[in-house]
Amino acid sequence: MSREFRTIGVVGLGTMGAGIAEVFAREGFAVVGLELSEDSLVRGRQHLEHSTGRAVKRGKLSEADQAELLERITLTTDVADLAEADLVVEAIVESLEAKRDVFRALDAVVSPDAVLATNTSSLSVTELSTASSGPGRVIGVHFFNPAPVQALVEVVTTVVTAPDVLEDVRELLAKIGKAPVVAGDKAGFIANTLLFGYLNHAVSMYEAKYASREDLDAAMRFGCGYPMGPLSLLDLIGLDTAYEILETMYRQGRDRLHAPAPILKQMVTAGMLGRKTGRGFYTYEGPDSPVVVADAQTPSADDQPQLRRDVATVGVVGTGTMATGIVEVFAKAGYPVTYVGRSEAKVVAVRAAVERSLDKAIGRGKLEESAKDEVLGRLTGSTSLDDLGTVDLVVEAIAEDLKVKTTLFANLDDICKPGAILATTTSSLPIITCAQATSRPHDVIGLHFFNPAAVMKLVEVVSTVATADDVTETSLALCKQLGKVPVSCGDRAGFIVNALLFPYLNDAIKMLDAHYATADDIDTAMKSGCALPMGPFELLDVVGNDVSLAIQRELYQEFREPGYAPAPLLEHLVTAGYLGRKTKRGFRDYTAV
Repeated sequence: MSREFRTIGVVGLGTMGAGIAEVFAREGFAVVGLELSEDSLVRGRQHLEHSTGRAVKRGKLSEADQAELLERITLTTDVADLAEADLVVEAIVESLEAKRDVFRALDAVVSPDAVLATNTSSLSVTELSTASSGPGRVIGVHFFNPAPVQALVEVVTTVVTAPDVLEDVRELLAKIGKAPVVAGDKAGFIANTLLFGYLNHAVSMYEAKYASREDLDAAMRFGCGYPMGPLSLLDLIGLDTAYEILETMYRQGRDRLHAPAPILKQMVTAGMLGRKTGRGFYTYEGPDSPVVVADAQTPSADDQPQLRRDVATVGVVGTGTMATGIVEVFAKAGYPVTYVGRSEAKVVAVRAAVERSLDKAIGRGKLEESAKDEVLGRLTGSTSLDDLGTVDLVVEAIAEDLKVKTTLFANLDDICKPGAILATTTSSLPIITCAQATSRPHDVIGLHFFNPAAVMKLVEVVSTVATADDVTETSLALCKQLGKVPVSCGDRAGFIVNALLFPYLNDAIKMLDAHYATADDIDTAMKSGCALPMGPFELLDVVGNDVSLAIQRELYQEFREPGYAPAPLLEHLVTAGYLGRKTKRGFRDYTAV
């Protein structure tokens, strides 16, 4: 590090600015906090006292450390008091002119070597830098809220940012325990560009009444392990903030997928801004309350799905990982299961796999030893589809090949008794095509379990235009009996989860292909900044680039949305055979692992 940072200036002591001041003061730096008025200074001090007070209550900070920390922070309304600062971070309102005024004022008082940084989340750092006589020393440092807790900081460079400024700031942030990622000056940077495209897509699904708000949120929480569903997250962020970020991103990039969904503007205009106003996609106890209360959209307890058709016995077709998991799920829930494979060896392998899974569950204390024999006693293996003639529900879990599936459904139509529900676990193929291969399309539905089926809670219950209402309701009720979280949606490519997940993954690949940021930085940004369980490239290598490409092609073919066209880099990796972990090479090289 060529510069020595001793004194840090922070301009603006709202929630974000106070958090940034606390971060540096915790690490022993002298901090000078600047506000416009004495009243604002009082509020800034309150922010600092409350935040550090919470840390004391949680045992993260002693009272003596808190007192020392607060002593390191000098509060002022005079910009001249920042003269000795080696780094000044601006954290005021998201107004280009207001921020430029701050940079002009700072330019007049700090030394020529001081670094000037902005915490903007969406404005152009390049435009801000023109307010300084030395634009090469201006850089973006986008902390995430709450700054003392969140590790991620996006370091945003412009075309004129001096290389030593970037290196010094990145080293400083790493030294204070943050996870800095480097990005170019583009609206949204890394995290917001990827996050808000996904959030906007979820709003469009809700606006089109494709799925309820509860089902959209449950799908991403239980299907992807996200800490919050998209609509709940928007309520937390603030719909006005989300609208402004999307609008800025759209104006700069002209990507139609960033054009704010019309309902967002309507809700903002109506003052439905989310938690802060007590009403957004959900209704809350009051302004700033996290407690959701029932409203006109909340499903009534009286409307819980019921078993409208008797389901006493179940059939499963297939012997792969997914089929085996589904066999185990039904058997553990008390259903006799007849499963059909193409050979005796495959049938035997299913039973052995279920037994191994049960043994693991017993070892972890999740299952009683006595239950094992009961579960295994409910399994009947077969190599003949004819043995499914008397079951009440058949779940197909064979290869993702439409021709093979339609042939199977035509056979099931002949074999299965009248009134039996015929279900497919497809994750991307049109269910109506399977239904039309039968003489009873009203009995056909999608039950998209997630892998591993014995562990994952989510099941997407997918109705076609022909599916009977009692089949849909029975399927939802049945999934609840299995201990799953069922969500209801229509028969279109990707259903809920894949339709939201894969365009986001595709956007990440495009970002990498454009050399905007590295795979490591993009993964860090989404894990640290958005609390996702895996970064996009980690996830792609686990899923398999060939599988991802096939799903992305299905989405593009169905919606004809230019933004869904598979990223060329994904096509090239698949062509080269770099499919991810299964081939030891994908976006990363696993040969040494």
